[in-house]
Amino acid sequence: MSVPIVTYDQVTVRYPETVEVALTTTDWHVEEGAFALLAGPSGSGKSTLLRCVNGLVPHFSGGRFGGSVTVDGHDTRGAGPRALSRMVGFVFQDPESQAVATRVEDELAFGMEQLGVAPILMRKRVEEVLDLLGIAALRYRDQAALSGGERQRVAIAAALAARPRILVLDEPTSQLDPWAAEEVLTALMRLNIDLGLTVLLAEHRLERVASHADQMRYITLGGGVALEGSPRAVLAGMPLDHTPPIVQLGRHLGWASQPLTIKEARVQSWRPKSIQAPRHESATVSPGEVALSLRSVHLGYPGRRVLAEIDLEVRCGELVALLGRNGSGKTTLLRALMGFHRPKVGHICVFGCEIERLAPAEIAHDVGYVPQQPGTLLFAERLRDELAFTLKQHNGQGQNPEALLAELGLSALADRHPRDLSGGERERAALAAILVANPRLLLLDEPTRGMDASRKLALGQLLRRLAVGGVAIILATHDVELVAQIATRVILLGDGEIVADGKPSQVLAGSLSYSTQINRLYGGDLLTVADALRGQASEVGETNFSTGPDHDLIPPRG
Repeated sequence: MSVPIVTYDQVTVRYPETVEVALTTTDWHVEEGAFALLAGPSGSGKSTLLRCVNGLVPHFSGGRFGGSVTVDGHDTRGAGPRALSRMVGFVFQDPESQAVATRVEDELAFGMEQLGVAPILMRKRVEEVLDLLGIAALRYRDQAALSGGERQRVAIAAALAARPRILVLDEPTSQLDPWAAEEVLTALMRLNIDLGLTVLLAEHRLERVASHADQMRYITLGGGVALEGSPRAVLAGMPLDHTPPIVQLGRHLGWASQPLTIKEARVQSWRPKSIQAPRHESATVSPGEVALSLRSVHLGYPGRRVLAEIDLEVRCGELVALLGRNGSGKTTLLRALMGFHRPKVGHICVFGCEIERLAPAEIAHDVGYVPQQPGTLLFAERLRDELAFTLKQHNGQGQNPEALLAELGLSALADRHPRDLSGGERERAALAAILVANPRLLLLDEPTRGMDASRKLALGQLLRRLAVGGVAIILATHDVELVAQIATRVILLGDGEIVADGKPSQVLAGSLSYSTQINRLYGGDLLTVADALRGQASEVGETNFSTGPDHDLIPPRG
């Protein structure tokens, strides 16, 4: 039997000046050499639980700390972050917040310099992690010029370069495109198997990670009973809407065991006779007036082209998903639409006005923008004050702030400081601060980062209602499962150009990297769980099957 390398014993955490308990009584043993997966709703204490491992809780956070956490025999109440850094590598939910050097290569070496690693060994390890994470091309780049996903891989590489015995990662694939996410997980698996590295990872997108883990824990809000065991056993007991699509499908259809991979699902899945039956595409009103248009737009930075010859038109009522690998220009395009980045060539018009003639503050009267780092929008002492500030800038015209907070599940947090919220809660807080002004064009850059499945579903329903109400929405994301459920149109960027532009079934189906789990399982134009169930129901002659346009989940049979 393996010896636990991390032990939680009756751990409770309450942060300073708060009434709520951040982490309820927790007992957990992470075995040495394990690949342990932590899941749970936003705000359930996952980040707090992880920060106990390197001593940030309680040495940096303060507050009230009960129980004990032991890491390789060291009680973290006595061993602080400095001592634990020799054995624990940590990657935060916001990788940009842990960057200390300007150049990527210097960032990788910084941690080893603090640990006194010999220069020759340091240079060798830098080369190894550059290749392992596929970021050799970023070696001399300024971190400020990297995309969110590129920064995330740099942060992981910096943690691995110090050769820790335990690697702790908080949402490590949240900003990664499908290929990059698979590369990172493959690298972690290789280190876990070949070197015995213990990996402790918190993640919401379980379809990416569940098959890699050998130990899993699911924690709930409010200190409910946690689930613990193998990923297959835990997924079988989790709330349905928090599980990957193929697990949802298996539970609907009563499969004998929960599949973790497409290969396992194919063994017991229903195979449709016809996989070309029309799927239910997300419905909106007929597209209205032109919200924005780009004509022959070139965007880039000194010495580096990002986008070239971009021609694009988006109308009110459209919900457009913007896909593309890390560094493909999604964020640059959104920033250009807000006037933060002026095109070298071409013209951008928003509601008939050329934005080259407008300041960002003028554009913001019609356009709402939630950036990849939502914390940059939040500066007030209370969340409620954030919404009040936005309304003041718009002469009091907008939505009811309390109703909007309730719709986004933030009512109980209205008097909290925005910086004290979890990652997913901050995303929703920033969205509320923008939506309260009723923008006619909404730009969202990775808005589901840190959100659990139920909150993501609620966000999708909200965005769909906004689109039906005539708002034009552009959503830059890597979450193809969400895109398949809510988008009316998908645009794929590649090598500075628009590679594909069409309905979700046209762009996502058959893709090697951007298809959904259901599409990989069945092919054709089936993308979601609802598509698969609808197809099965039609073949067996069931006439009472239905699924609402706002929801891809129905209660499992039995």
